[in-house]
Amino acid sequence: MDENRLVERAQKGDKTALSMLVTTYSERVYNLALKILRNREDAEDVLQETFLTVLEKINTFDGRSSFFTWIYRVATNASLMKLRKKRMVFAEFPDNPDLEKSFQNSAFVDLSQDPSFNVHNKELKKILDKAIVELPEIYRTVFILRDLEYLSIRDTSRILEISEENVKIRLRRARLFLRDKITEYYSEGGDHYEGN
Repeated sequence: MDENRLVERAQKGDKTALSMLVTTYSERVYNLALKILRNREDAEDVLQETFLTVLEKINTFDGRSSFFTWIYRVATNASLMKLRKKRMVFAEFPDNPDLEKSFQNSAFVDLSQDPSFNVHNKELKKILDKAIVELPEIYRTVFILRDLEYLSIRDTSRILEISEENVKIRLRRARLFLRDKITEYYSEGGDHYEGN
C-alpha cells in the first residue's frame, strides 16, 4: 500500500496502518539511534520513544516533508535528547577562520561514494568508530545522517532543521576531524586508540 495512504489511515486511527508504518521504519530508526548513541539499550529506548511520539503526534504530520523525513527528525531529536540527559561531554571543535579558509582550498571526498570506505580492516574500523564517538555532537549527527545513513543534504537539512549550507559546513568539519584522527593514529604508530 502507498505510504501516503497508510499515513492518512493511521491519522484516522487505523491501528493496522500504524502497525505497518512501525514495521516499515523500526529497523532504520533503531540503527540510526544506535549510530548516534553507541548503546543498544539506549537505541531501544529511542525506538520506543520515537513510535510513542508518532502515535501521539501523527495528526500533526502535514505532509510538507516526506513521512520518512518526519520520523527521522523525531528519532534524531530523541537520540540527541538522550545524549544530553546522560550529560555526555564532547570537546568543542572551535570555529577557526583559518580552518574555514582551508575548506575553500581543500577537496573533500564524499565518503559514502568511495568504495574504499567500506572498511574491511578491523583495526581501521575500530579507529574510525572511536573517532566518530569523539566527534562533537553537532558534527557527528550530520556525518551519521549523510555518510552512514546516506541521506541527501536536503533530507539532512530538514531532519536537523538547519540550512543546507550548514549541513555542508558541518559535514566538512566532521570529515576533517575524522581524517585528522586517523592520520594522528597512524603517525603515532597505532598506539593511540588501543586503549592502553
